[in-house]
Amino acid sequence: MKIAFVVQRYGKEVIGGSELSCRQIAERLANSGYDCTVYTTTAKDYITWKNEYPSGDTLLKGVVIKRYIVEKERDIESFNKFSDWIFFNVHSHKDELEWLERQGPYSPALIEALEKEASSHDLFIFFTYLYYNAYWGLKKVKGKKTLVPTAHDEPPLYLDIMKEVFSFPQAFIFNTESEKELLDQQFSLENKYQDIVGVGVEVPKRPETSVFCSKYGISPPFILCAGRIEAGKGCEELIDHFLVYNRKISDLTLVFIGKLLMDLPSHPKIKYLGFLSSEEKNAAMASALATIHPSHFESLCLAALESMAVQTPILVQEKTQPLKQHCLNGRGGLFYSNYEEFEESLNLLIKDSKLRKTMGENGLQYVQEFYSWPKIIEKYGKLFDYLMGLEC
Repeated sequence: MKIAFVVQRYGKEVIGGSELSCRQIAERLANSGYDCTVYTTTAKDYITWKNEYPSGDTLLKGVVIKRYIVEKERDIESFNKFSDWIFFNVHSHKDELEWLERQGPYSPALIEALEKEASSHDLFIFFTYLYYNAYWGLKKVKGKKTLVPTAHDEPPLYLDIMKEVFSFPQAFIFNTESEKELLDQQFSLENKYQDIVGVGVEVPKRPETSVFCSKYGISPPFILCAGRIEAGKGCEELIDHFLVYNRKISDLTLVFIGKLLMDLPSHPKIKYLGFLSSEEKNAAMASALATIHPSHFESLCLAALESMAVQTPILVQEKTQPLKQHCLNGRGGLFYSNYEEFEESLNLLIKDSKLRKTMGENGLQYVQEFYSWPKIIEKYGKLFDYLMGLEC
């Protein structure tokens, strides 16, 4: 079976978000005997869409990658101003198409290739509803199409053009129940295939926690925030909460790992370690008192599941329904919506080691039950069986 994936960025240097989910699933399916091709752009950075990869075809872990040039880099300041206007003012369909072009990545060559080569593949899987390649790709490709929306409650979801995006596919794969509920309320998805799948999480061998702490000079207790470090991910709010907390409980450290996209304050109890290998990331998570997930906008949050896999409790932003759902369904973490709840949650985790142990055990069981790779691949197999039975 020949499967084509469409995603805005792709590569081993692209870490996190829907792009990483797409890569992990494509590689696992290729390893399971499927013929997998990815249509993407030459961009590495989602803010500028600057062309950094060479165009053309390459091979990575059994997956053919076809990259196409982005014709316009994004001026993020100009784009944000246009977004602020379009989200809160009366506008036309033409305005929304302009917003989509500005959103990017603007790659007409990618869309042309999808349309031209559609018959070479049995089915298409599009990752993320939000971008230029999803709207135009879904519109131009004839045949069997699935959308993995990776959506959350945000202004672009309510643009009229998104009704078109969600009308094109015959099937939808969601990351969480809350994402499915949100999209079922917003769009007409009845009589279309729907399943809650997400991505798989490897349960690592026991991480070397003492080696990690010694190498980086970190003395427990510490809390860990992993992923993109930027204001849009709630990191400014997290830092504000932590600085207030630190004035009361001064022996706790806040550690960041991942891509740094904002300035961090110079403070002896705030540390940034950069990118870590998978092994060191697992050790960092296993060493932490808890991992913190402050984003107000997530459709799954792989870092939260990775933390649960090493039996470390998660502390998440309550407003983010998928994160809250992990806590409630997995019984592996706590959530907060303001500073007072943040403080009380940390105090409880610091004082109650039995609670931390129980939450850790619950979290591991949750990941093994719902996010093991064999179960993920099995669900994709059921999707493929459904699509191959359709007449298009």
